Amino acid sequence: MVKIMLFRISFFIISLMVTSSAYAVDSYRYAHVTIETPWAIFIFLLLIILVPFVLMAILHWYFAGKDPAAEQNDHE
Repeated sequence: MVKIMLFRISFFIISLMVTSSAYAVDSYRYAHVTIETPWAIFIFLLLIILVPFVLMAILHWYFAGKDPAAEQNDHE
């Protein structure tokens, strides 16, 4: 177990030394950030937050009128 951990740590340290930060600087050339980018992120996150609430409201509306005791008697 210790041998594996030492191998992983040494592999991580060697891979950090080999990587070049030039790739990170060059990536800004391809990331076209405009004024529409924050709005796209906002709409995406808004949908992620609101979809579970809409689903919860629909499921509550669907199951609110049902009587659990009556449904259990139908199965017997």
